[in-house]
Amino acid sequence: MVDQPADRTADARTLLEVEGIETCYGLSQVLFGLSLSIKPGEMVSLMGRNGMGKTTTIRSIMGLTPARAGTIRFAGAEVRTQPSYRIAKLGIGLVPEGRQIFPNLTVRENLVAAAADRFGSDNPWTLATIYVLFPRLAERASNMGNQLSGGEQQMLAIGRALMTNPKLLILDEATEGLAPLIREEIWHCLSLLKKRGQSILVVDKNVDHLARICDRHYIIERGRTVWSGTSDELTAEPDLQHRYLGI
Repeated sequence: MVDQPADRTADARTLLEVEGIETCYGLSQVLFGLSLSIKPGEMVSLMGRNGMGKTTTIRSIMGLTPARAGTIRFAGAEVRTQPSYRIAKLGIGLVPEGRQIFPNLTVRENLVAAAADRFGSDNPWTLATIYVLFPRLAERASNMGNQLSGGEQQMLAIGRALMTNPKLLILDEATEGLAPLIREEIWHCLSLLKKRGQSILVVDKNVDHLARICDRHYIIERGRTVWSGTSDELTAEPDLQHRYLGI
């Protein structure tokens, strides 16, 4: 299944619809008409080699590097020209590349600082439920952010994003540079979140894990969506992985 841009007639159940966005850093254009969509409860991956525009796509969705053309709709609202804080308040939780936790706050303070339940969730994330998801954070609750290992910081970054009780959780390279055991713990966490019905957009290089737990996938090359499809379609075309992901 090749070149499937976001459906122009996407129904009201589409949570995020990105259509034909173009994004630049100064005079350097990075995204060239990129499109993708996510429905409520879906887990969708965004894949591609380094430097192909994955992080820029996330930054455009979040309003951190605004797209200069195209449309970005989230929960029915056009957000392409909105400031990033307003987009976040609409219900997007970001786990950024590099984690970016508050180093001089404790684990508990990092989590409480982000706490919000703007949409009256039936089963909201609280300190207690985050500690159940990540028992290690409960053990380290009074430790400063800069005293945590890389894996613990990543757990904290995910926990902090979940404390906003987001409609959509976005993770940018959530397992990058982590020890294998910690990576498995993060993937297990994402599986639990999916079972809970959390909508997720994940950028990662681990195709095997992505194929196992994601509903659909997008591959981007030089700022364009070059392929989209299901996990079965992805695993049925190993040539895709070689051509676009270098695997």
